[in-house]
Amino acid sequence: MATHREPRFKLCRRLGINIYGHPKALKRGDGKNQRGGRKASEYGLQLMEKQKVKAYYGIMERQFLRYVKASQKSSEMTGFHLLKSLECRLDNLVYRIGFSRSIRQARQMVTHGHILVNGKRVDIPSYGVKVGDQISLREKSRKNEMIVQNFQELASFNVPYIEKQMDQFGGKLIRLPERDEIPIDANERLIVEYYSK
Repeated sequence: MATHREPRFKLCRRLGINIYGHPKALKRGDGKNQRGGRKASEYGLQLMEKQKVKAYYGIMERQFLRYVKASQKSSEMTGFHLLKSLECRLDNLVYRIGFSRSIRQARQMVTHGHILVNGKRVDIPSYGVKVGDQISLREKSRKNEMIVQNFQELASFNVPYIEKQMDQFGGKLIRLPERDEIPIDANERLIVEYYSK
């Protein structure tokens, strides 16, 4: 499986936004190394938005392109459908529920078999969760102090489309998200323009 290997904080500074939520991610981002303050071209802005969304969800170019092509075939607005599809990935929902402190940690939890969907083990991070699906922690994994502590302490995302179930060590996708509820700072219209050339 392909993984991102570039320095995470460097990526945050280049994109100008704290993707990973770490307090030190933008510490050296004072603007002095930002290409001499030159104004980005239209293409440059489109590329930056694409890279930003890819970094938010931690996916590679080929996989991202598949999501874009599927969204272009949808009857909905392409950009919104793209973000909605990415938001309903299993690794992202594991992160949103609060089992992990980052999307990378969430992906690792899924691939290591800690997560159940409707009572069945799913180890595919890109698995598309459907409305009504129950995401829970495997019984054996409930003894893992780090995961349990994350789940109990992290209120990282209280998004209205996820119902967190503390007593069952899980959560449920109760409906699809609206655009203003998706907690990422991105202009999806520029991404659509980038791929429509």
